Amino acid sequence: MSRIAVIITDMFEDSEYTEPAKAFREAGHSLVHVGLKAGETVHGKKDNTAVTIDEAVNTVAVENFDALLIPGGYSPDKLRVNEEAVRFAGDFVRSGKPVFAICHAAQLLITADVLRGRKITGYKSVIQDIKNAGAEFQDREVVEDGALLSSRNPGDLPAFIRASLRHLSQ
Repeated sequence: MSRIAVIITDMFEDSEYTEPAKAFREAGHSLVHVGLKAGETVHGKKDNTAVTIDEAVNTVAVENFDALLIPGGYSPDKLRVNEEAVRFAGDFVRSGKPVFAICHAAQLLITADVLRGRKITGYKSVIQDIKNAGAEFQDREVVEDGALLSSRNPGDLPAFIRASLRHLSQ
């Protein structure tokens, strides 16, 4: 089964983490929580969901994972100021391995400069940022551009999870 990196920090959108995480685990995949400091506990913005960081982003490599999940909320915006988080996300997209990005996750990928010429969706407040990054914004519940899979918001989670699980089974 797949080993999935979850890049996450404080103020993530709880459901955009908890629902895919539950589905991935039920399908037999394992999750490794990657953040700014190993051992730190980060919390969701709405339900205060606690997540303990397994590995610091400056110690991980794309080669050790099969896929990347980027939950939305304020977490991607907080991560985009960290050079190692930006490098890791960018390297993941360039690797061609599956990247599952929902809601505000595009912010981290915009900073990594990996969206030019790609098709992606995201939360309505980042539409112009996506376009300015050279990507084609599509207003759909799931947009798949090769191994880059994106959704707009928590309402898209059922379709996002189905598509993500399909990518993991390929």
